[in-house]
Amino acid sequence: MSDFAADARAACEAMRALFAPTPLARNAFLSDRFGAEILLKREDLTPVRSYKIRGAFNAMRKRRAADPEQRNFVCASAGNHAQGVAFACRHFGVRGTVFMPVTTPQQKIDKTASFGGDAVEIRMTGDYFDQTLAAAQAFCAESGGHFLSPFDDPDVIEGQASVAVEMLEQMDAPPDLVILPVGGGGLAAGVTQYLRAASPQTALRFVEPAGGASLAAALAVGTPQTLARVDSFVDGAAVARIGDAPFARLRGTDPAHVLRAPENRICNTMLEMLNTEGIVLEPAGALSVDALAELDGELRGQRVVCVSSGGNFDFERLPEVKERAMRESGLKKYFILRLPQRPGALRDFLEMLGPEDDIARFEYLKKSARNFGSVLIGIETRTHESFPALYARLDTAGYTYRDITDDVTLAEFLI
Repeated sequence: MSDFAADARAACEAMRALFAPTPLARNAFLSDRFGAEILLKREDLTPVRSYKIRGAFNAMRKRRAADPEQRNFVCASAGNHAQGVAFACRHFGVRGTVFMPVTTPQQKIDKTASFGGDAVEIRMTGDYFDQTLAAAQAFCAESGGHFLSPFDDPDVIEGQASVAVEMLEQMDAPPDLVILPVGGGGLAAGVTQYLRAASPQTALRFVEPAGGASLAAALAVGTPQTLARVDSFVDGAAVARIGDAPFARLRGTDPAHVLRAPENRICNTMLEMLNTEGIVLEPAGALSVDALAELDGELRGQRVVCVSSGGNFDFERLPEVKERAMRESGLKKYFILRLPQRPGALRDFLEMLGPEDDIARFEYLKKSARNFGSVLIGIETRTHESFPALYARLDTAGYTYRDITDDVTLAEFLI
């Protein structure tokens, strides 16, 4: 077996000073749905509720072994890596300066402060992770600190590989398939490299948020690319450019094995796991479970491991998650309706609604003509079949309307 595999096992053993192996548990709900044995590797149950503690701890451990005098560590993180670094700083008794985007959920900021205590200083800067990263690296160069990359570091990748070490130790036989979330690529690279050595028969699938598909972009041209635009909703995996070190290990991946998860569909998965299983997953943590639907035809009879990579979810975001999930399920639509400016016009429209339709939003926008005005209307219903019937009634009655539910530009301004 390769030296990397041996080093990953050593890193895994060293981590026992911080926490026990995370559970690997069969999920009956998902197994029944897909006709397969679906197991969840519960990285949302580490002390910091994500796998990031592994890479942070291992990189700090190895740096301290090489240079015991190094007591100043710096990182940039959207939240999970920050918590791992903070936890490790307190464990090793060193100082940490953590740079976080100003858009980071408050829950992750508070937990980072809690884990680090007096050992960590938090600096909020940059709207996007890549801006935060640049600020952290500049500070690191000025202060003489050691930069702990969230993913683009061989020691971090080695630490993340401990997920695979535990996984195989917890099973009586290797899995047929492992589904891995991808952001900067550290977890995917570490697990992939370890399984190639320890269980080459195990197939791998990778899943990225649709608004941050940096691995797919890199594979398309053979080198990491910087995405022109990133949807930051899946904050734990919304990275504009996959790391060079992770990509060196993922370069040979078949592009067909890299899946893209739409952000609204991820919301549906999060709510389903919360309501059905009582499992709290952040958007990035739900990626691997969300990909099961796309792989449905391949899964029957297979033994599949999904890595649920994080559970740091700020419940203040729950209304947004529910909203996006309803849109994805076809249970909520937004329209701009041309409504006659006459008494009784609104009552006439309300009579178009079915028994399960409910107005969730009504906003007069402007008078677009002498006798007509534009109205923004949001409608919720219990079954997605209700909307075709509503469209038919509106068309028959001669209403002019426009469905803007999936119009990104209009939705940003109006909804």
